[in-house]
Amino acid sequence: MADEEPTDQKKYFEESCKPKCVKPLLEYQACVKRIEGDESGHKHCTGQYFDYWSCVDKCVAPKLFPKLK
Repeated sequence: MADEEPTDQKKYFEESCKPKCVKPLLEYQACVKRIEGDESGHKHCTGQYFDYWSCVDKCVAPKLFPKLK
């Protein structure tokens, strides 16, 4: 057992939580599509990106922290 490489449980939990965060993901994807042609570099989708990952993190946290040693 000590020879086994530990696995990152967070990645597993993130994958299971992503379907619960479809709305923020769609908003992010819509933003990316909307600013596709922006040559100025002033437009960005940082807020939508963080909203999506915040949703995923809120779903993951209660599942992940009990597994930590």
